[in-house]
Amino acid sequence: MKTAILTDSTAYITKELRERHHIHMIPLSVIFGTETYQEEIEITDEEFFAKVKEMQTLPTTSQPSVGEFVAIFERLAKEYDAVISIHLSSGVSGTYNGAVTAGEMVEDLKVYPFDSEMSCMVQGFYALEAANMAEAGKTPDDILGRLEEMKQSMRAYFMVDDLTNLQHGGRLSSAQALIGSLLQVKPILHFENKVIVPFEKIRTRKKALNRVFELFHEDAIQKIPMRAVVIHANRPEEAAKMKQELEEKYPHVECLTSYFGPVIGTHLGEGAIGLGWYRK
Repeated sequence: MKTAILTDSTAYITKELRERHHIHMIPLSVIFGTETYQEEIEITDEEFFAKVKEMQTLPTTSQPSVGEFVAIFERLAKEYDAVISIHLSSGVSGTYNGAVTAGEMVEDLKVYPFDSEMSCMVQGFYALEAANMAEAGKTPDDILGRLEEMKQSMRAYFMVDDLTNLQHGGRLSSAQALIGSLLQVKPILHFENKVIVPFEKIRTRKKALNRVFELFHEDAIQKIPMRAVVIHANRPEEAAKMKQELEEKYPHVECLTSYFGPVIGTHLGEGAIGLGWYRK
């Protein structure tokens, strides 16, 4: 059985990496007024943050339509027997459910939707692992079993500079946003039961980042081989410095840098920093 790997654009896997591992991608979009841009195709993260500053307004976001999913599944059916469709958390987007619905509408292709329960390059880790296994000839059941195993050790924490974006996008309650802004806190957020919730409220950015490092250290100290990623919203220098610190302190950890692209950046805002990891 030949198995394709599909993920959505919010995994923020670079085009080069997608092509190298034969990962297919379906884009989400950001909408500025009457203009719609497919992220990773029509707008980059740098262009997005520049446009937000220029327009001084937040865009809205939209998921792929069921029709778009059907179209890509039908295209994959010409070459593959099955597809594992890996998507951002169903608690913050209907993308996963769109894949489920479309999968029931296509013939000649067995569709296996997978809810990452997270997003960004943490979601991307699942796609990369699945692609390596598919290339090695593993069955969809083998691959899904491994993804569920990864989920047991997958962690991700992120800090935002301003809770306003999350509140406006409906990803965080008004009360939580108000408390955060009044106290000038830098909350550490994470995914819990598929939605974004505060993990801890910390007064300064530096202390918040140190706390994320502490959480990482609790797992890394066990010396088990791990893969980690530093994710940034238009802060490449800060992310590169964090990556270097992690590599120097934890030689058993393979560390990457990635970014919050337009769709996730709409909700987190510029300056957000995250750290995700799992056991290899």
